[in-house]
Order: sequence, then C-alpha cells, then structure tokens
Amino acid sequence: MKKQIQEYKLKHNAVGLMHGIFQSISHVSPAGDVAILLTGTVAYAGAYSALAVLIAWLIYGMWMNTPYQFSKLRSNAGGYYAYASLGSKILSIPTFLSYTENEMLGGPAFGILGFASFFYLISPSITAIPYIWIAFASFVAAYGFIISYLGIKESLSYAFYTGIAEVLFLGLASIAIIFRLGSLNTFTVFSPPTYILPLVFLGMVFSILDFTGLGTVITVSEEIKEPKKNIGRSIIYAFLLTGFALILPAYALTVGWGLGNISTFATSPDPGLIIFGKYLGIIGFILLTIFVANSYLSFIIANSNVVSRIAFSASRDGVLLPKWFYYTHPKRKTPVRTLMLWLGVGFGSTLISGLVLGPFNGALLLLTISGIGVIFEHIFANIGLTIFAKKQDQFDVFKHGFVPIVSSILGVVVLYYSMQGLISTAISSPSLLNYALLGAGIFAILWPLAVGFSLSVYYMKKHPEKLAKAGEYDIEMELKPQSKEY
Repeated sequence: MKKQIQEYKLKHNAVGLMHGIFQSISHVSPAGDVAILLTGTVAYAGAYSALAVLIAWLIYGMWMNTPYQFSKLRSNAGGYYAYASLGSKILSIPTFLSYTENEMLGGPAFGILGFASFFYLISPSITAIPYIWIAFASFVAAYGFIISYLGIKESLSYAFYTGIAEVLFLGLASIAIIFRLGSLNTFTVFSPPTYILPLVFLGMVFSILDFTGLGTVITVSEEIKEPKKNIGRSIIYAFLLTGFALILPAYALTVGWGLGNISTFATSPDPGLIIFGKYLGIIGFILLTIFVANSYLSFIIANSNVVSRIAFSASRDGVLLPKWFYYTHPKRKTPVRTLMLWLGVGFGSTLISGLVLGPFNGALLLLTISGIGVIFEHIFANIGLTIFAKKQDQFDVFKHGFVPIVSSILGVVVLYYSMQGLISTAISSPSLLNYALLGAGIFAILWPLAVGFSLSVYYMKKHPEKLAKAGEYDIEMELKPQSKEY
C-alpha cells in the first residue's frame, strides 16, 4: 500500500500562486456568467439583479471562510469532501455526492451546454441547423479532457493568461458602459421594495452559481507550491477579482438594457452581446463574443481538473469509487482515469438533458441540481470545520463558530427560496420544463441527504477502515523531510 501511494500521486510543486488564483477564476467563468447565468438572475430579480449579484458575492465570501481556514490545516486534493470528513466521517459521502451534483453534473452543463447554447442562439442561421449544438458540445468536452490530460501546469498557464485579460475586459468595459449611461445611472436598483425581496432571493440563487468555483483551488492543494500559504491567498485574490468582473457588468447590463423593459432581458438571445454592441460598438460585441467562448473553454478545463482530483482523492481513500480510479499518468501525473469518469458522466448527462429539453433548458435543469448541491457542499464543510477545530483545540469563536454557522443559515434560506420558487412556478405555470425543474430540485435534496447519509451509515458498519481514511491524506506530511525545497 505504501508503494502504491508513492507511485500514484499528483505532481507536487507544479504550479504557483497565480495558477491557483486562475484555477478559481476560470471555474467562476465571469464572461460565461455574463452570457448565461445573469439571464437567470434577471428573470427573477429584474431591475434589482445587481443587488442580487452583490449579496450573492458577499454570501459566497462568507462561504470561503471554511476553505480558507481548512487550507492552513490540510493539503488534500479532495477539497470539501476531505475537509468535511476531517470533522466527521459521516459527512464524507454526503459531501462527495453534493460534489457530484455541483461539479460532475452542473459543471459540464455550464461549460458544455453553455458554450453550445451561446453559439446556438447567437444567429438564426446557426439555430436552424438541427442538432448543431451537439457538435459544439462535443468539441468543448474533448477540449477540456485533452488540455487537462496534458498536465496541471499546462492547463492553468492557459487559464492565467486568458483569465487576466477576461477580468480586465469585463470590468473596464462595464465602467465604460456606465459612463456612457450618464443620467440613466441610478441607485434605486439597490433598494427594492419589500414585496420584491422573495424574487431577489430567487435571483440570488442563480447569482450564487455565478461565483461557484471560487474555492476550487483547494483541489490543486497537492500540486501547488506552499499549499498551506498559497491556497488561502488564491481564494482571497480570486474573490476580489470576480467581484470586479461580475458586479459591475450586472449593473451595467440591467441599467443599460432599460429598467422599464427589463422583463424582456431574460427572453432575449444573448442580451449581454446586445448591450456591449449597443454601447461599445462592433468592437465591444466581437471582444465579448471571443471572451465568452474562451471563458467556457477555460471553465471546462478548470471543471475537469476539479472533478478528476476529488474523485482521485476518494478512490485513494477507497470511498465509493473502486481503486482502479486511483491512478496517475506515469509522465504527466494527471489522474487520467478519473478524467475519463468526468468525461463519461459529464458529457453523457449534458447530452441526454440537451436532447430531451434542448441545450439551454437542459443546462437550466442540471444547473438547478448544481445550485442546490453547492449549498449542501458548503454546509457540510462548515459543519466539518467547526467540529474539527474543536477536536484540535484550535477553536476560534468567530472563524470556526460564528462565520460557518451564519453562512450555513444563509445557505438554508437560499435553499428555501429556491424550492419555494420551483414549487410555485410548477403550480402557476404547469409545463414539462417546470415539472422537470421541480423534480431536479427534489432529487438534488434527496441525493446527499437520503442517499448520502444512508451510504455513510453502511460504510460505518461494513467498511469502517475505508471511511476512517477519508480526508486524512496530507501531501505536506508526506514531503515533510523535503520542506526546505519550499
């Protein structure tokens, strides 16, 4: 077993701080959010979408306390699965299943179907070609697999160079639009009447998805230099940069569209392109198109990195996945078998949902599952942090108690409004899509709670030795004698 651990390991010290920052930012995919997820926010929050995005950013900032604190204690590619397991082993499988909802289903849906939907709807001539979106989807899936297969440094170097250009473009272009709006600028979009608040909360659910991925740098903990230092720094810098890249566009696009006509925003194909073209001309239109396309491609690389490493960690522990998946390429040190798992499940689910509901609605279905999965993922990790800090006699009331508890409560509130919205929409506007979205929401709750905890109990009784290993691996403990290399 010892020999196997040394043979199958990820490439330590392969990447640095900037790579870590843009692993997270690429997974957030700011330009892709502007193209697709902001549409979901505006569909509910309307004129107050910038407020929904701002609140979601602050809530996600609270959620980042847990990976920030844990990153100083453990360097494990399993991410939240590993972190929650350190608090209580019974949380390991529910957290892993939450990850499958968020990253293995929702992630490919956003990257693969998001890219396909964007170009599918961009021109009537493209839309008229039957099933052309499948070609787009296949290209993105293959691209993500190949670049991630080449190695963590290769994939994240690409993410760094293109990501910094994307963040600067979105922020500066939005500022230019705001200046061009002149007297149309208003603070009323940040002060909704009380009766609108439930809709703002629903819009915030999609806005929370805008920031999903901020903490994914934790999954490269075994490959980044000085992980206990650079993971936390990556989270902070990524948080600030994504706020710049998303809050400003949310305001610029909604006010630029026209608050009186905001109801038509969500039903328009690619409204972001329309606004950028209107205020910044053909150059703005073309540049946003390029950055959106690249954003989806960068995202799918980041997503494949995340899923493959979490699955690699779980298979190393012997939890849920067979040991066959515990393998890295002899030369590139990439977890190639779990990359194959990502490709099969991720592309398969997006293809099926896209064929049944169409690429846009198919993505919406899987992103509904993803949105609920990410809430559970953070709640379980928050609980794990509080318990683990108590166990280690390192408990700080604010960092390990107040912040995790408050952020978990906020997660429950968002979950409540999410389900309330899905139920009310299915009742008031009965349709196959709305019933499917409600079913997706119910599934997303039962998968980690009913199935996850049942499997945890089973493992505790039948395979306690496997569950005992969950999350315990720490790359820095293995390399402790070589610490001078840092």
